[in-house]
Amino acid sequence: MTIKKVRKAILPVAGLGTRFLPATKTVPKEMLTVVDKPVIQYVVDEAVEAGIEHFVFVTGRNKAVIEDYFDIQFELEQLLRDRGKRTELSLLSDLRPMAGTTSFTRQQEPLGLGHAVWCARDIVGNEPFALLLPDMVMKHETPCLKGMVDLYDHAGGNVISVEECDPELTYKYGIVGIGEPVGEGFRITEMVEKPPRGEAPSNLFINGRYILQPEIFEILERQEPGAGNEIQLTDAMLKLANEQDFAAYHFKGETYDCGAKDGFILANVAFALQRDDIRPSVAEKFKALAAKL
Repeated sequence: MTIKKVRKAILPVAGLGTRFLPATKTVPKEMLTVVDKPVIQYVVDEAVEAGIEHFVFVTGRNKAVIEDYFDIQFELEQLLRDRGKRTELSLLSDLRPMAGTTSFTRQQEPLGLGHAVWCARDIVGNEPFALLLPDMVMKHETPCLKGMVDLYDHAGGNVISVEECDPELTYKYGIVGIGEPVGEGFRITEMVEKPPRGEAPSNLFINGRYILQPEIFEILERQEPGAGNEIQLTDAMLKLANEQDFAAYHFKGETYDCGAKDGFILANVAFALQRDDIRPSVAEKFKALAAKL
C-alpha cells in the first residue's frame, strides 16, 4: 500500500476567544504574543518542521489580521531597509510563507471543530492532511507533528497525538484505549469523549494534533450535530475508525493551552526562559515573584 505524503495542514482560527476579552475584542486570540511571536506562528513553525507545504486557515469575521500577518507589509519593510535593520528584515523574510502556500476559507457560523475541518475540504482535496489546533503550543526537542509524521510514514492510516494527564482528570478530555505497539506509538482500540470518572480506558488524552485521511470529509458532510449542537470531529473519527486504522503518537514534551489564561501565561514563562537574550534578566525576577507566593 502506498502511503501518501502529508503536505497540507488545516488550522481552524475562527474562534471568538471570549476567554481573553477585552483583548480579543479587536485582536484575534491567535495573534496574542508568547514573548515576541504570535501564538499562531509557533504552530505554523511546528508544521513547517514536519514538512508541511501548504497551510489552510479556516477563519471567521474579524480575522483578516491573520491573513495580513502572513503577507508582506511593504511600508514596514521599506522603513527597516532605510534604517539598515537587516536582522529584523531577515526575520520577517524567514517567517513569511512562500507565495501560493497559504489558503484562507471562511467558517461563516460557529458550528464546531468538525464543521471547520469540513470547510477546508475543497482546498485539501483527496489527500491526507494534518490538523493543528492553534490554541495548543507544543515544546519539545522533536516537534509534535514531526513525530506524528514519522509514525504516519511507518503505519499509514490516521494518527492522533496523545499525552498523559492526571487519572483523576480524564473526565475532562477525549481519552484513547491502548492497543498493540506500532513504530513509536500504538494502535488505538477506542476513543471516548469525556468518560465518566473511573471509566476511562487510560489516562492518555487527545492533545490537539491529528493526521487524518480525506474520507473524514464525507463523514462530516453527513454528520448530525452532537454535544453543544455542534458538528463534533470526535464523532466523525469514531465512524472513520470503523473503516480505517488509528494510531497514537505519545507526545512527551510540554503542551500549553494558550486558549486559557493560565496556559498562556505559562507558555510565556517557559519560552522566555528558553531565550538566551532575555533569560538572565527574567529568571531572577521570576524567582523573586515566586518567593512572594
